Amino acid sequence: MDRLILDHVLDHEASHPERIYFTQPIGNGHVVDYTWGQVVGEARRMAAHLQSLGLPRGARVAILSKNCAHFIMAELAIWLGGYTTVAIFPTETAETIRYVLEHSESSALFVGKLDTWPAQRPGVPKGLPCLAFPLAPGEARSAFEGWDAIVARTPPLAGRIMRGADELAMLIYTSGSTGTPKGVMNTFGAFSRAAVLAAEFARERVGAGTESRVISYLPLAHSFERTWIEGASLAAGDTHMFFADTLQSFVEDVKRARPTLFISVPRLWLKFQQGVFAKMPPAKLDRLLRIPILGRIVARKVLAGLGLDAVVYAGSGSAPLPADLIRWYRRLGLVLGEGYGMTEDNSISHTARVEMEGGAEPGWVGVPMKGVEVRLSPEGEVLIKSPGQFAGYYKQPELTAASFTEDGFFRTGDLGERRPNGLLRITGRAKELFKTAKGKYVAPAPIENLLLAHAKIESCMVSGVGQPSAYALVVPAEDLRPRLPSDTALRQQFEAEMVALLQQVNAQLADYEQLGLLVIAREPWSIEAGTLTPTMKIKRNRIEATVALQVEGWYARGQRVLWA
Repeated sequence: MDRLILDHVLDHEASHPERIYFTQPIGNGHVVDYTWGQVVGEARRMAAHLQSLGLPRGARVAILSKNCAHFIMAELAIWLGGYTTVAIFPTETAETIRYVLEHSESSALFVGKLDTWPAQRPGVPKGLPCLAFPLAPGEARSAFEGWDAIVARTPPLAGRIMRGADELAMLIYTSGSTGTPKGVMNTFGAFSRAAVLAAEFARERVGAGTESRVISYLPLAHSFERTWIEGASLAAGDTHMFFADTLQSFVEDVKRARPTLFISVPRLWLKFQQGVFAKMPPAKLDRLLRIPILGRIVARKVLAGLGLDAVVYAGSGSAPLPADLIRWYRRLGLVLGEGYGMTEDNSISHTARVEMEGGAEPGWVGVPMKGVEVRLSPEGEVLIKSPGQFAGYYKQPELTAASFTEDGFFRTGDLGERRPNGLLRITGRAKELFKTAKGKYVAPAPIENLLLAHAKIESCMVSGVGQPSAYALVVPAEDLRPRLPSDTALRQQFEAEMVALLQQVNAQLADYEQLGLLVIAREPWSIEAGTLTPTMKIKRNRIEATVALQVEGWYARGQRVLWA
């Protein structure tokens, strides 16, 4: 590769410094715009300040912040200064924050936009230099020197600053659905290739004559958002990036951006659908969509209500998306396709290609991206060689060696099947397979997808290690949960629907896979409770542990559908 990510960035700074890059909400409906000249100019000044701290080249500098303009400016400053970024999920506990900072040997920390800083503060080692973003909590802004004050007094680093392709750009600590987070080492070469491929894919979808607008709200500490939103926009230089303000203002933030490219995760696609159903029953919407002219008007109105009426291409990743949900969005006119990637390949692996015959079938994660090689092991494990391949796990050479085949393919841990045209379906995680008392392995993910197709289920988990049969634990949709405890008729109707769903799902499964019971959870799973990862995947081990003492009793009750 001739040009690395900083080459693209500095070219944009030189060629169109006045073009708006970021629109940042600052509260009460107000926003601030940042041009390319301002973004790189402030990053140059902060880079000079970091160098004044006397950090050695390659030193790790951490960022603890929700998505905001200064997150990306700080990353550019870290890179321009000669350092490596360590981004920490903004929802992490003090314990995990301390682990990441100490394991990575971070030399400084940017504290940014956060909701629970007082609880997180004890995780920051005493004496670690800290700097506060403008949107950092008041306690952080009063305790640490602020970004604006530093850039106001510091002359910028001048000239065309270069980093080597083999230098470490970032450590990404996996979100830890099981066990301790691992530090994935990504070089400038790998990240740059990934960013360019994501930018090319996005521009092909959006079209040459269409303005590229995105909203950044999935965690930038995660590879998915880092490559497909930040990296692609840094490489392309013609993307207008908007940020979300709060959870409550999210829909209005999306409407402000009117994104042309929109990427989300399955849990949010489900919540969007359930929000629509809360306003209009599914049967009524279905009837309206069947009417030729009115159906198109209704579909457009639904998408406009979500802020997605300008979307040319929508993507989903991070976890499987039910095929029926993809079909539902496509009926509305939203071109929604799944993708597949991992932190270890900078999220560059597979994408749905709607323009290719058979390249975007619901339930499949698409075909290999440019330069990606794929094969299945004899056990059905997906093996990948990607242009975005990582350099290894930080301080874990044995794990790194064990994660590759002898000829350099990464062992993803995912089980899959492929079609001759390269289309890939993920059938589960090898480590998630479990045995019931019948002695046969059950893959939970495909069964969970069948359950999640029901409009009144927000999330679910299938388990049953050593039990007579598998069971499903389901969380009712958000609009239903507050009403179910007190509304007897509604509760009975929901239970009856769950009985029907259980029969419907079992009819599609082999005998040994069939669910013996369906258990309705009384409380939702959440990041705060530790039952969801920061990217909203279920923490299977954690949920199983919380219900472990109840499982035997569930089976003993002899009911097909019951409450936890």
